[in-house]
Amino acid sequence: MRLLLRAFLLLSIVGLMAGCDSGNDTFTLYRNSVMDENMRIHVASFNSTDGEAYNRENCQQAQQLFQAQPGVRTKFWCEKGVFRK
Repeated sequence: MRLLLRAFLLLSIVGLMAGCDSGNDTFTLYRNSVMDENMRIHVASFNSTDGEAYNRENCQQAQQLFQAQPGVRTKFWCEKGVFRK
């Protein structure tokens, strides 16, 4: 029984590690604040398994849609990589 439990735990850890995203294909959408134009506020992350170009295009499209809303006074932008403060 202990051997079975250890095997299950080992396979679970390996599975989790394999599913971790290195951020190589990820794009993150940020915005600033009306109160502080240097602030970086996380809006969304794009990390589909469809690849870098797909994630970049979706991030840029979301950026354009958010920015084009009437009355928006903040700036939206995309950066390659996972969320960073």
